Amino acid sequence: MRNKSVAVLDVRSDEICAAIAEKGVNNTFIIKSKYSCRYEGYSEGEFLDRTSLFAAISEAFGSINDSVGGTIKEVYVGVPCEFIRTVQTEKVISFPSSRKISRKHVSALVDASVPDVGEDETIIDYGALCYTLSDKRRLIDPVGMISDSLRAGLSFFVCKTAFTELIEKAFEAFAFVKVFHWVPQNYAQALYLISPEKRDGYAMLLDFGFISSTFSIVCGDGIAYSEAFSVGVGHIAVLLMETLDIPYEVAVNLLGKVNLNAKDKLTSFEDCNYDGKPYSFASSQLREIIREGLDAVCELVEACRQSFTEKDLTGAPVYITGEGVGVVKGTIEHLASRLVSPVEQVVPKVPYYDKNIYSSLFSLLSVALDGKDA
Repeated sequence: MRNKSVAVLDVRSDEICAAIAEKGVNNTFIIKSKYSCRYEGYSEGEFLDRTSLFAAISEAFGSINDSVGGTIKEVYVGVPCEFIRTVQTEKVISFPSSRKISRKHVSALVDASVPDVGEDETIIDYGALCYTLSDKRRLIDPVGMISDSLRAGLSFFVCKTAFTELIEKAFEAFAFVKVFHWVPQNYAQALYLISPEKRDGYAMLLDFGFISSTFSIVCGDGIAYSEAFSVGVGHIAVLLMETLDIPYEVAVNLLGKVNLNAKDKLTSFEDCNYDGKPYSFASSQLREIIREGLDAVCELVEACRQSFTEKDLTGAPVYITGEGVGVVKGTIEHLASRLVSPVEQVVPKVPYYDKNIYSSLFSLLSVALDGKDA
């Protein structure tokens, strides 16, 4: 594999995706190989079935590795927020007199800010919320500025060692892979999907997934707050299944047929066939159940927003992405109504791949191709 190519493993709550890519012109991507595989997923910070995980990684990574003749030696792995806790720190260093801030000064301040972690944890990356000079100017990059002190607000991403060990074990069949780069999934999405101008203040990002979702508050080049919760569009399918006493596959099929923005008509029905049996339900009934499921997501998001005390974000835009967004038509409008905030979709600006389901993959590729690593 050529040096300018990168290999990534995107770990989502319903799918494993492996890809090899290069940078194209104008910050575009050249996908050399890509393979996705469904698996049982994870919930509450645990994989539901290790055998399923190992099989999915073997199939997905094996496919892209074969496409380049077995030459992959390092992999960037996206770490879901369910396996990460984010620690914010604030430290200051003072100088005897004003001087030009160098990269060494910044590195020393970062080293002094590293938080203590447990024996079963490891720090995989960090980001700067902001740096503050003695004249109170706030910057993302203070190098070259003149000051007699430097304060850093940083966010460190602390990963469960159990996650990294499990992924490495899954790669034992690919002994030629020697290096793993662990990339916080929500951090990669924040940097790639939200512009620096919007991150200059506080920006809210909701990754609405299949089994798991993540709410993050982004500031500068760091994460000021993050919370993962094991609720996604798959749980809304389960709600349909239990309420209507139907097979799960039928519930998933019905999700894709419903439009929450449609006007209530008692004579409107949604139909599907499964295993030789027909199913039919009033559209209004399906919309009511789905809205109930989405309301549960809104309650979790609102609880996160209220627990963040640095700034009142009531009414501020919520940026949304993730594979759960496009399943039910009208999801964004319903969330906006219940959260009483604008909800804006953010997706990769890449032809064909400009869809929510590709946000985590291309965010991971962006980090890998930029060479940022802890």
